[in-house]
Amino acid sequence: MMGSEFVMFSLTPLLIGIFASIACALPGNFLVLRRQALIGDAISHVVLPGIVVAFLFTGVVSAVPMLLGAAGAAVVAVVLIEAVKRLGRIEPGAAMGVVFTSLFAGGVLLLEQTDTSTVHLDVEHALMGNLESLIWFKAKGWHSLLDPAALASIPDELWRMAAVCVLMILLTAVFWRPLKISTFDEGFAQALGLPINAISFGLVIAAAIAAVAAFDAVGSIIVIAMFICPPAAARLMTNRLEVQVLWSVAFATLSAILGYVFAGYGPLWFGSANAVSAAGMIAAVSGVILGLACLFGPHRSRIGAGRDAAA
Repeated sequence: MMGSEFVMFSLTPLLIGIFASIACALPGNFLVLRRQALIGDAISHVVLPGIVVAFLFTGVVSAVPMLLGAAGAAVVAVVLIEAVKRLGRIEPGAAMGVVFTSLFAGGVLLLEQTDTSTVHLDVEHALMGNLESLIWFKAKGWHSLLDPAALASIPDELWRMAAVCVLMILLTAVFWRPLKISTFDEGFAQALGLPINAISFGLVIAAAIAAVAAFDAVGSIIVIAMFICPPAAARLMTNRLEVQVLWSVAFATLSAILGYVFAGYGPLWFGSANAVSAAGMIAAVSGVILGLACLFGPHRSRIGAGRDAAA
């Protein structure tokens, strides 16, 4: 592929995929270690009805209504989980599963029953995003990276995902010590006076921000996969949290690059004339990487072990 064609058609989708994957993988490390990986799945389910309701009220798809809609849906979800848990007297994991799948199904029904033809908002978009369509139309080559007029036409999703990715990196660095201590030893964290509940809530909020920012561009498939697969694979590569986070970033980046390439060219290699979903392929590659880590990772014996097996 010529350089100008790569910059125009592939550079921005590839970067958006990388930024979204890293932004979800960073908080995912702590969710996996806390045995709260389902929260990442749950957030991605809650996002859909929140966004649909926000669209119905505002008539537009933009970042602020999306965040507000997702936040409102999260509050409703928490209330429903507590109600199901107390009234049904079932364990929290089951209550989460019932509530979040129900909310996601409700979001799908809203999409099917309302007029979203004027915007790119449908079930396929909710699952797979629109990564392939995020093209930099005014790019003429690599020199466009220095052209202010060309830069002004870059899809907004790239700037949003870049900003959220940087935010996740900064939050991880700033709150590294309290996150690490509270993840591995809550009793010691309480003895130090760390606000355990606030840290847990902040982690969920950070994950929600990453999920909402990524949802419009890459859909819920990548969001779910990246919260779990790169951190879980990274955990099988090392017994040090610092190294695990680096491994998860590397796996997330590799998944985005290979997934995007395989989605476009993989079918051609096997004789098919049509490409496949980039989001679906990125998620599939992340799953393959996790499978390989389970088979060949130096710490694969940790599978099924508690979170205190790593430090």
